[in-house]
Amino acid sequence: MNILFLGDIVARPGREAIALALPKLKKKYQPDITIANAENIAHGKGVTQNALEELREAGIDFFTSGNHVWKKQGRLLLQNKNIPLIRPANYPPDVIGRGYEIINILAQKIAVINLIGRTFFRNHYDCPFRKADEIITQIKNQNPTAVLIDFHSEATSEIKALGYYLDGRISALIGTHTHIQTADEQILPQKTAYISDAGMCGEKHSILGKNKEEVIQGFLKQDSVDSGWDNDWNECIVEGIFIKTAKNGLAQKIQRIQEQISR
Repeated sequence: MNILFLGDIVARPGREAIALALPKLKKKYQPDITIANAENIAHGKGVTQNALEELREAGIDFFTSGNHVWKKQGRLLLQNKNIPLIRPANYPPDVIGRGYEIINILAQKIAVINLIGRTFFRNHYDCPFRKADEIITQIKNQNPTAVLIDFHSEATSEIKALGYYLDGRISALIGTHTHIQTADEQILPQKTAYISDAGMCGEKHSILGKNKEEVIQGFLKQDSVDSGWDNDWNECIVEGIFIKTAKNGLAQKIQRIQEQISR
């Protein structure tokens, strides 16, 4: 199976850059499925129906998320099982939405699991390690062709630990959340593809997709500025990962993607 995964899409510049970049990426990598993290697609934090539909029209098949998914229309959208959006599975059991999905692709199936880390987050999430064990056991009888986890985490140590913990049991573990693409893409010893962070799709000359001058002023003045996500842009980056799996569901190839988009 060929899997294209795109890092956190940030606001309107990220959405517009995806629309420009994705036809070329699909032609090059021929993915069976294209997945992206959507927690920042609407004005930098949250999800709306219109933003999701815009990205689906651009060619993204399925969306993972993280701690910002609850903003905007996220709560409402997560209640609709027909919308291809999941939230981290290790929220408490009675939280709305679903934490994984098994997607049929012709004669194949891919299980997409979303988890969130606990290190440096303010909230008290359930254990992502034990939740991964639980879901992998639950889906085993459905015989997915591939199993991919988006691990939305602050700490590379936590991401790496989960990667080794699940090595050989899943196809790929991809970190998201920091918006900074790491250069540690690799296939772990038991053939699980791994990267600490897939990166960001958004304005290149920004700070995590946000207006850089406003962020700098926030550090200088110790206040918070919420504007400056949907800027006019000249250059964006589209970052992500391409993964190829074998018939046994384990990784054969992982390749880091970083495209610069100008207009």
